[in-house]
Amino acid sequence: MTKLSPFKYFKTSPEIIRLAVMLYVRFPLSLRNVEDLLHERGIEVSHETVRFWWHRFGPMFASEIKKRRIEGMRTSHWQWHLDEVFVKINGERHYLWRAVDHEGEVLESFVTKTRDKKAALRFLKKAIRKHGLPEVIVTDRLRSNGAALRDIVAADRQETGRWLNNRAENSHLPFRRRERAMLRFRRMRTLQKFAAVHASVSNHFNQEGHLYSRANFKLNRAAALAEWRLLCST
Repeated sequence: MTKLSPFKYFKTSPEIIRLAVMLYVRFPLSLRNVEDLLHERGIEVSHETVRFWWHRFGPMFASEIKKRRIEGMRTSHWQWHLDEVFVKINGERHYLWRAVDHEGEVLESFVTKTRDKKAALRFLKKAIRKHGLPEVIVTDRLRSNGAALRDIVAADRQETGRWLNNRAENSHLPFRRRERAMLRFRRMRTLQKFAAVHASVSNHFNQEGHLYSRANFKLNRAAALAEWRLLCST
């Protein structure tokens, strides 16, 4: 049975939809910024159309990226870095938990209203269920992390230190830039959805250019863009 294309009933070409979603999720741009950039390229769409495309296709693209990366065995069981960051939703403080591997790839994102042992345990169980238990788990000195790791009998794998968790701290920076461009979030569900999609897109285009030559960086960047243009094409 032939799989129905997700773009079947859209008048706009899939290439334009992919471009609009990539611009909005990957870069710190507002919906109207994306509308203006597309207008400069001769593409007339409203910012509300860009919003609809991101809600409709963003999770779909992120899911396909995750599936391809899992098939390519690009998940790490060696070392994870766990951290949480404050996020305001309608003036109320929430917490975005994030698990990052030793290469800086975001493995899991999870939004909670608290950062107690129960929240840390839910986040850990979700990450381990998808990616397995790593050999080393680097955290800050938040007591909730230690208590949750003791519950899953992994306290001996925990490491804490003043600068050990910089990898997780740095992973929050692209999200913070996007948060400012979006003028905050209004619902937990929207935050969870965007954090998951943003993490997958960042992983896909994160080339770690400082680790190898400029020529190899350009080749990898071109390959990532070519792969993006084929998402959901079959």
